[in-house]
Amino acid sequence: MSDQPHYELIDNEAERRYEFHVGEHKPRIEYIKVPGKIYLTHTEVPKALEGQGIGSAIIKAALEEADRNDWTLIPLCPFVAAYIKRHPEWRRLVLKGINIE
Repeated sequence: MSDQPHYELIDNEAERRYEFHVGEHKPRIEYIKVPGKIYLTHTEVPKALEGQGIGSAIIKAALEEADRNDWTLIPLCPFVAAYIKRHPEWRRLVLKGINIE
């Protein structure tokens, strides 16, 4: 049983971001996709939703999407890098040569 909330990951390609729709709020993780790679550049959770695990949940969902698509990950967002540091099973997606410490 997961202690993280579950929301549907929405790929808003026009805005180049993944979103969750949580009531009137849209927490998001911005990305740049190039063939075979995804750069996760910025994570944003509205103040009203902070502290509920939503930032971690959207990162996990984005990593699962990258894994399903066999994309190499370049984590430019410090929050994403910190998540991967806490969950080292995701390091396998990270571009070789990028050190997450």
